[in-house]
Amino acid sequence: AWMIILIIACPIILIVLRSVVGVGADDNLAMIESMIQMIGHPFVALIIANILAWYLLGIRRGCSSESLMKISNKSLETAGVIILLTGAGGVFKQILVDTGAGEMLASIVSASASYILVLSFVCAAIVRLLQGSATVAMITAAGLIAPLIPSAFSPNMVSLLVLAIASGASTTSHVNDSGFWLVGQYLGMNELQTLKSWTVMTTGVAVVSMAIILVLQMVV
Repeated sequence: AWMIILIIACPIILIVLRSVVGVGADDNLAMIESMIQMIGHPFVALIIANILAWYLLGIRRGCSSESLMKISNKSLETAGVIILLTGAGGVFKQILVDTGAGEMLASIVSASASYILVLSFVCAAIVRLLQGSATVAMITAAGLIAPLIPSAFSPNMVSLLVLAIASGASTTSHVNDSGFWLVGQYLGMNELQTLKSWTVMTTGVAVVSMAIILVLQMVV
């Protein structure tokens, strides 16, 4: 257990240390402070944690390099999709900014808060339907919607926006969703039965929750 705690705590400690230590406070310690700033960067800190995990949990326990490569590739399959879709969301955001379409959409949204709530729900629902992962759907929809949020949005409206994205990401759980198979296996249902029950239920929950959000939007 102490190995797992060490690996998890390592990047956290490095990142916190980087936040605490300032660069250039003392000329004699400038090199040390610069080094802390470098290894405390989130990317570097997480790489260090990965190296520790590979050594302490892999190489030190007799795991071959081929096995480590297979484990790493398997873990990157899921993360790669999230990174790709999040990056695509960032590219789309920049297109909105450079073409001026973002300002036009923002002006439409600012005229009625309902537009951005419905747009958030639809974006998350489409990604969920196409890709299957609720997590990826929420991350992608958040990246697409963030540039369109009006500055006049109140904290209550931002909370409703988050709920709208979560509602859209909860809809249409299907064969690309691990939860779909979990429910089907535990309840002894085949694919068609799970689609008729679980998928319909998740869609109904999402639609009802979105309706409640729109009602709340009128009173907050």
